[in-house]
Amino acid sequence: MFKLAKYVWYDILRSKVVIAYTAFLLTVSMSLFQLEADSGKALLSLLNIILLIVPLVSIIFATIHYYNSYEFIELMLSQPVSRTRILLSEYVGTAGSLTAAFLLGVGIPVLIYQPTATGMALLFTGSMLTIITCSLAFLVSVKAREKARGIGAALLCWFYFALLYDGLLLLLIFTFSDYPLEKVTLLLTSLNPIDLARIFLMLQLDISALMGYTGATYKVFFGSGWGLLYTAVILLAWAMIPLWMAIRRFRRKDL
Repeated sequence: MFKLAKYVWYDILRSKVVIAYTAFLLTVSMSLFQLEADSGKALLSLLNIILLIVPLVSIIFATIHYYNSYEFIELMLSQPVSRTRILLSEYVGTAGSLTAAFLLGVGIPVLIYQPTATGMALLFTGSMLTIITCSLAFLVSVKAREKARGIGAALLCWFYFALLYDGLLLLLIFTFSDYPLEKVTLLLTSLNPIDLARIFLMLQLDISALMGYTGATYKVFFGSGWGLLYTAVILLAWAMIPLWMAIRRFRRKDL
């Protein structure tokens, strides 16, 4: 599996899209740190970019890569290699290369200007979002046979988690504002990995005023180390469960 994943990894790293993606992240990160005298504000600005750009690029690139590699996957299926190993190799190569691109583009400026626990939390957040969105991309791609439908479904996933979910959650809170919704809000927050990643870093930055109702409630109940551990476990589950579902569907799929 690792030999095949290594081949996929090297192939993707030579892609002009990944090179441009790395250069974009590096340019934006360096610019923010150089323009802002306060590195904490630079991290906050960088977080807002990461929460939108990183999931979008990851989910679209992973989806397109899967469909572009369809002939290669069919060729490997004719060899004595299990379907699980083939899909895992594609996933590890794709998620690994995109994570490496993120760590190069954002990690170098962070290590230069903000080599603190908060900076490491930012790198962890971006890496987990990359891995999670790649898992979602593979799940969508395996289920949708047509490339156009798969890309459209991937865009809808990003739009839902990045933009629509918070609006729906806010509407729910205002609609049932007369009822105690703290525990329900925490549960609903766990259903959105981007929202969880945002809260995780906001807790590290200790900017309660900018976190909103959801984040403030999260801090009250899970502001301790156990709360951060809970967030990390949920993010890991978001990475593993869609991948497991994709593998299960791929093993039964008629190619």
